[in-house]
Amino acid sequence: MAFTRAPGKHRAPSRTTRRRANFAGAASLTAAGVIGTLASPALAADTETTLAQEAAPAAPARAIVIDDSLAATIDAQAAAQEAAAEKAAEAKAEAKAAARAKAEAKREARARAKELRAEKERAARAAERERLGSYRLPVAGSPVTTGYRTGGALWSSGSHSGVDFRAASGTSVVAVGAGTVVEAGWGGAYGNNIVIRMNDGTYTQYGHLSSIGVQIGRSVAPGEPIGLSGSTGNSTGPHLHFEARTTAEYGSDIDPVAYLRQHGVSV
Repeated sequence: MAFTRAPGKHRAPSRTTRRRANFAGAASLTAAGVIGTLASPALAADTETTLAQEAAPAAPARAIVIDDSLAATIDAQAAAQEAAAEKAAEAKAEAKAAARAKAEAKREARARAKELRAEKERAARAAERERLGSYRLPVAGSPVTTGYRTGGALWSSGSHSGVDFRAASGTSVVAVGAGTVVEAGWGGAYGNNIVIRMNDGTYTQYGHLSSIGVQIGRSVAPGEPIGLSGSTGNSTGPHLHFEARTTAEYGSDIDPVAYLRQHGVSV
């Protein structure tokens, strides 16, 4: 005959059933690693540490705390470095600008010096042209004593072919202008005489000299001494006979006073 449990009724488990349950619980606890007595102490500790690290959140990095005075010092240092860098850059730029200005000043100075030299050379050439183009009296400060074309028996042609300037014997006689000596020596009735071909193509003649100070081919400048006055040749006393000619030869004479005046000489 079969027996069944009445509804709502419970029996206490038997000893065998309780023993089986205890073994099953122990096995379950051992598998989960809960029972510490079933594992070694070191392994248990490592396991706990690992689990704790995995469970706990990552610790934040240690923050560096800077107080206000240190921050101000750092800012001041940075500002000073920046200012120093800017000052160095400005100084470098100023140095470059100064170097450029110096170079430009040198170029301008060289150009100005060159221009001044050119101006000086031009002025010197102009002065030389003026000097060479100038005329003066053959005997300084001396008046004309006998005029051009004066008639008389003293001259073979019947008239004076030049003018006479008063001059004591030994007075310096100069070239009236720039030219080249084409005759220097004895000239017959003229005594010791000099003939100069002037730079403008005309000729001048100086007679009755006591001495001659130039040679043929010599270039002379206005006012340059060429001899000393005297009374050589056909002469009645010391003086300078002066002629202006179109050629070096006798007979090509022109009015010497008009000639000198045309060249700016007051006679």
